[in-house]
Amino acid sequence: VGSEMCIRDRYRRVQLAGLHKYWLAKIYNTPSYTNHILIIPRMQVHEEFKKKHKCPLKHAEEGKVVTRFPPEPSGYLHIGHAKALIVNYYYAKMFNGKMIVRFDDTNPSKENLDFVDSIIRDIKTLGITPDTVTYTSDYFAEFMKFMEKFIKEGNAYADDTPKDLMKEERTKGIESKHREDSVEDNLKHWKEMIEGTPEGQKWCIRGKLNMKDKVKCLRDPVFFRCNLTPHHRTGTKYKAYPCYDFACPIIDSLEGVSHAMRTIEYRDRNALYKWVQEKAGIPKTEIQDFSRLSLVNTVMSKRKLQYFVDKGLVEGWNDPRFPTVQGIMRRGLTVPALTEFMLEQGASQNTNLMSWDKIWSMNKKVIDPIAPRYSAISKTAACELLIENGPEPPQSLTVPLHQKNEAVGKKTLWFTKKVLIELDDAKLLKPEEKFTLYKWGNCKVKDIKEDNGKLSLTGELLPDDKDFKLTKKVTWIPVSYTHLTLPTNREV
Repeated sequence: VGSEMCIRDRYRRVQLAGLHKYWLAKIYNTPSYTNHILIIPRMQVHEEFKKKHKCPLKHAEEGKVVTRFPPEPSGYLHIGHAKALIVNYYYAKMFNGKMIVRFDDTNPSKENLDFVDSIIRDIKTLGITPDTVTYTSDYFAEFMKFMEKFIKEGNAYADDTPKDLMKEERTKGIESKHREDSVEDNLKHWKEMIEGTPEGQKWCIRGKLNMKDKVKCLRDPVFFRCNLTPHHRTGTKYKAYPCYDFACPIIDSLEGVSHAMRTIEYRDRNALYKWVQEKAGIPKTEIQDFSRLSLVNTVMSKRKLQYFVDKGLVEGWNDPRFPTVQGIMRRGLTVPALTEFMLEQGASQNTNLMSWDKIWSMNKKVIDPIAPRYSAISKTAACELLIENGPEPPQSLTVPLHQKNEAVGKKTLWFTKKVLIELDDAKLLKPEEKFTLYKWGNCKVKDIKEDNGKLSLTGELLPDDKDFKLTKKVTWIPVSYTHLTLPTNREV
């Protein structure tokens, strides 16, 4: 219904093409079949996306758009990262462009290969294949050349101001005592930093901007600092590492990124991004801001999530209560639903506090057409129902796993003399009351007993009673499957 094809329509198309057996086999033979729910040619997805969403990218040209997703390998991807990944990927593909996944590995104290592997796995889980995977660490030598250029041209200087004092001076707009040091002195300290000497470890390199700028993050930010921790890729080769504010604009230009799509939390740093590219004398990159994802009652801070992991309050980073990609996928969120939710927001700059209800509503639309139906009763709140005229021996009936989609498969439904129903349902029933056993028929309560707080019922099937309109509907399962070895088909 409507002008565009829905998921149900697309699945029906797959059925008509005779591919549904392969499609379903792929679903059920995969550990997490939710990643394979929807098979749509990529270019078709991009055409649909292009029609539905207005492009916010400035000066975008067909085949020339390059975006990047730069995660820091110091933790697991969460749903906020997923938005950045999906938005960058789809806007690049809108113009048949490319997306780079770049690991921003400039802080060896927090990063390791396990996080790299996890992020690669999560990206694959989300059904996205980057055109290129790079590492900021591949460009460390280039960053050092640019840093030397900045120092020689008077755009950066060495500083040994203690961290707390530097923070205070930047807040008050007070210039560092080393701000006007000579190029020779700055290069001397820079060499000490590169070598990682005890003296060099006291210094950092700061950009020389404007200490009176109204935007405090633009007041001579740190560009390079020492760190003797071995890097997970380069080992102990380097002793000084670039900061994000210096590395990002340079590597974006070197890798040919046409549009740097970043969340609005970086908006105050846009001027610094442009300044670095201008002083480095490299091609400019368009900056496109989009709103950060905020969800009701959801913590996405890596530091705070780490607390729950360290204290053993959760199973791990893949706990289904966590907003990590692994957590939400384990909880049952599907890739098509997550993608639709993110693309609906697109690159809008409007900050909204989103509700999980909307995501799960979209998710239901995806899984409902293909999810097999089973009955279950809570182990801790089950009540036994003895059906006096129930089948003896047990009988069976083969029924579809999905009433509206026979391609999902079939299951065997067993009918036994003793069944289990939910305790909450049992408490609502009264003697002589008629109720309906789902997928079986009407039944009348003959007796209700309570022994040491345990409730049990006796009932009688009403096979000739077909009036189900005003009855309570009760889910049930056989008491045990262990003795059901010789099935007897029961006629519908």
